[in-house]
Amino acid sequence: MKKLYVSNSTGSVRMFRSNWMEALSKVHFSVPLFIYIPVIAVMTWLAFDNNISIAYYFLLLAAGVVVWTITEYILHRFVFHFEPASEWGKRIHFIFHGVHHDYPKDAMRLVMPPSASIPIAIGFYFLFSLVFTNKTFLYPFFAGFVAGYLVYDMMHYAMHHYNFKSRLMKRIKQHHMLHHYDDPTKGYGVSSSLWDVIFQSGFPKKKN
Repeated sequence: MKKLYVSNSTGSVRMFRSNWMEALSKVHFSVPLFIYIPVIAVMTWLAFDNNISIAYYFLLLAAGVVVWTITEYILHRFVFHFEPASEWGKRIHFIFHGVHHDYPKDAMRLVMPPSASIPIAIGFYFLFSLVFTNKTFLYPFFAGFVAGYLVYDMMHYAMHHYNFKSRLMKRIKQHHMLHHYDDPTKGYGVSSSLWDVIFQSGFPKKKN
């Protein structure tokens, strides 16, 4: 495997000549909270307004979170780490994910900017609406899916900027740091290493 380039800078390179496009590529880590917590609240209100039972609400909410974890894994492994051979393809890859690997400490490029996350969220909503023709079930499922995304975004930021005390969180952070600083072809799960275990894409355990 070729040597990794990883900058210790707290900033990163300029990606766009246009000032407004450059601004859209950066975001404070708290912004997704202001956008998606209201979405979760509205989905929850719609679910109960359609007389969903509490049991079904939490079951579908949990299902949405689980589906997010596999979605996170698939997107990270097969979309964000897909690098086409063409120069324009490499450019697109760098904009979407390569810049984060080269400059992992840039706090303004650690969560997905709304310019990308909102269209993706809308796309997933309409995709799930094809599965859940009964909107009463769609609402809590999508709330769980969005909640899973928020947990992922907040955990991702914390892994790069927070020193955890919990043994569990230290292990989760170590998993992600190995992905950045040891081998980017392994350890695609960020909020959970579950799917890395299932698909055998994790890091080998250290022998004592």
